[in-house]
Amino acid sequence: MIKKSATPMIASRKPRSIKRWLKLKYTQLLRAPGGPSFVALGFSIGMAVEMFTLPTYGLAFFLIFPLIYWLRASFAGALIGFVVGKIIFIPVAFINTLVGGWVLPRHISINIDFLPQWINHALLTNLKLIVGGVIDGIILGAIFYFPVRLALQFFANKRREKRKLKRVQLESKPISEI
Repeated sequence: MIKKSATPMIASRKPRSIKRWLKLKYTQLLRAPGGPSFVALGFSIGMAVEMFTLPTYGLAFFLIFPLIYWLRASFAGALIGFVVGKIIFIPVAFINTLVGGWVLPRHISINIDFLPQWINHALLTNLKLIVGGVIDGIILGAIFYFPVRLALQFFANKRREKRKLKRVQLESKPISEI
């Protein structure tokens, strides 16, 4: 009598290539249930949150989750926007500090008695970065929303036309050629 194993043999799968995985994720983004505006809104949220995440030591990242839920946006789009925001953060950080300096009152200072003066100055600079980052992040999120949405609509329409053309070509061929 031959015993059958309790666990079925699992066929070994070849690992997917990164290119194929990225193409799958791209297609999933194009087919997102909310459409291009769903993904573009997530991208904008990720971009906006990244602009003030460095001075908060990464804790602002956790703000993405309630914003995504509250505004009904794409989490994947938010992560992509967050990464793009990380790429452009260094040049924008200087602008964030300037905007924060313009918005905050001139006479504001942070003076914690038991800390050295250079730490108090660093805290003031971080405050300027946070305030400027919130303002610039909202502006950048609004600016990036429309191009991302239009690009996703363009690529989805292009893909749809390509599939439609392929379907028409298959229907016009005789059965013997298929």
